Amino acid sequence: MTVHLVGAGPGDPELLTVRAMRLIATADVIVHDALASDEIIALARPGVELIDVGKKPGNPTPQDLINTLLVHLGSQGLEVVRLKGGDPFVFGRGGEEAEALLQAGVPHTVVPGITSAVGVPAAAGIPVTHRNVSPAFTVVTGHREKGGASTIEWEALAKVGGTVVILMGVAERAIIARRLMDGGLAPDTPVAAVRYGTRAGQTVVRTDLAGLGAADISAPSTIVVGAVAAFDFSPPASKSGAAATAAADRKADR
Repeated sequence: MTVHLVGAGPGDPELLTVRAMRLIATADVIVHDALASDEIIALARPGVELIDVGKKPGNPTPQDLINTLLVHLGSQGLEVVRLKGGDPFVFGRGGEEAEALLQAGVPHTVVPGITSAVGVPAAAGIPVTHRNVSPAFTVVTGHREKGGASTIEWEALAKVGGTVVILMGVAERAIIARRLMDGGLAPDTPVAAVRYGTRAGQTVVRTDLAGLGAADISAPSTIVVGAVAAFDFSPPASKSGAAATAAADRKADR
């Protein structure tokens, strides 16, 4: 019947859109990635077929295989939810999947979700823009294909101003920090890395650009670079509860 490319948001089930929740609850098949939380998948009806196609380190599912799977399932008269963390069209390769479905003549819809580029910093009390501090923000991927070079001009990006939000950048963080500093960003530029944003296990590591490479940061984390990364406008209750904040040593291993 129809393949629905559904954004699952940053992880908290309460941040799902009403439409996303309805589709998850009525789907025949859910094809999900590694960033779709267990709590969200648990909203599916009993007996639903769950297919994990998450791109895990060392065991990735090729995108061509995912495209073929969606076309096959959509051609079987099934209601299919392709559940993707964040928003399907923000570094989610949803465009490639939509293109494959269009070419195969399989009906599809796109259900936007809250992108982690905005939702995760917000959950940590970090606004990506702030009057008189950051008039703009840029969202980039820190991921590069195996054996390939990054296509991001980090030195040029350093001159744009505002906030830089980096998704999938944990592994390359030392290189990214060096290139941003080479482009003119000050070594003491504030940085925050939010792991499992909006979830019960959320943690925040705060450091600066010079200390980013040595900071104790694990994937999946959203990295925020810029003056706003020093802010914490989260409610007092969340600061003492699930969103534990870990302070990184700014002088470590410089």
